[in-house]
Amino acid sequence: MKSFITLLIVLVLAGLPTYVRAQAPSAGAGDGVRFGISVGGISTVAVSVELFRDSRSIDLSLGTWSFHDVSFSAVVKQYAFSSAARPFVGAGLWMVVASPADERTGVALVLRVPVGVDWEVTDDHSLGAVINLNRGLAVRRTDPADVLPMNKRLVPLPELYYRYTR
Repeated sequence: MKSFITLLIVLVLAGLPTYVRAQAPSAGAGDGVRFGISVGGISTVAVSVELFRDSRSIDLSLGTWSFHDVSFSAVVKQYAFSSAARPFVGAGLWMVVASPADERTGVALVLRVPVGVDWEVTDDHSLGAVINLNRGLAVRRTDPADVLPMNKRLVPLPELYYRYTR
């Protein structure tokens, strides 16, 4: 139900009046690279590189929750429309590695489906809002005595980002 509401919000935002250009915005016109920073979502703070071609991209993010862990994500995205505000959907993997001082290294592998809107403020600068729908695939806990089964429910995590097109 939450994913349906998220998708509905994205579609409504995409239908808001936006100016349409003769050519798609820079995030979808030809080949290029966007560099960015994000808050929330799969990390408290993350840096990203997005390689795009036309209306598709590969988004690579490196971040952390508490500076005692590393979070890496690789996602393929598909953008829609040729307007300043473009909805997108993607799919990929997210991996978190945590190394507490007195315990073993923990690892989690998560399926990540970002659904969001990318708004091109100017030719080179974009802002975005994303709901990351996540589902755990595998986990190795830091405490070897913790044998609880992995929770397989869908976890939505909101994210905001800024991107600069190079």
